[in-house]
Amino acid sequence: MLNPIVFITGATAGFGKACAEKFASNGYHVIITGRRKERLNELQEELEGRYAVEVLPLEFDVRDFHACRKAINSMPDDWKNVAVLINNAGLAMGFSTIDEGDISDWDTMIDTNVKGLLYVSKLVIPFLKDTKGQIINIGSTAAKDVYPKGNVYCGTKHAVDALSQAMRIDLLPYGIKVTAIHPGAAETEFSVVRFKGDQDKAKHVYEGYEPLHAEDIAETAYFCATRPPHVCINDLVITPTAQANALHWYKQP
Repeated sequence: MLNPIVFITGATAGFGKACAEKFASNGYHVIITGRRKERLNELQEELEGRYAVEVLPLEFDVRDFHACRKAINSMPDDWKNVAVLINNAGLAMGFSTIDEGDISDWDTMIDTNVKGLLYVSKLVIPFLKDTKGQIINIGSTAAKDVYPKGNVYCGTKHAVDALSQAMRIDLLPYGIKVTAIHPGAAETEFSVVRFKGDQDKAKHVYEGYEPLHAEDIAETAYFCATRPPHVCINDLVITPTAQANALHWYKQP
């Protein structure tokens, strides 16, 4: 396979889907992963039909290391020439003070946002050593600031920030670039998941200003992935113009 290959977790919606579209539109073959098989198949059909690239869908849950290993080990050899890994799978679950937090929500966030990132990275890094590739970790402004009722979610994204720094150090001898992109408020499935399907609460988050769009982060990821070999963009925080950080906003009344 002559075209470069990008491996994207959480590709069935939001930033992951937008990244798949962006990289495919620029000639990358795409490995798309997620838990929703129908969405993976639909995205495969769309990308292959529109951009004349090859797409490999892998259905697994990043929280399950054995499932990750089985899926990644099943990849044909010519798909292992991965140039870019985008660790995008992540979520916020629940919105409460720490004393009232739901343990199952905590487990879901830690297992997805931290352990899932580690599992996939461990399995894909051997391919990146061969290609001198790049890891792009999708974090959050919650990696930089802690906000009320954000507790465990903020903790997991602080971990993503720290792990990105650690990866950058540990993988220096292999020429692997590591980039962390930390988006602010973006209108994706994020708030719907956080508020467990409550559309009214989710919609309220984005009222009074224009939030980021998934395509904004996809364009940024593609830019980072296409710098010259001697250039690594380490860390980026991206917010809507109306958002200064995780705590401060200006919303139209």
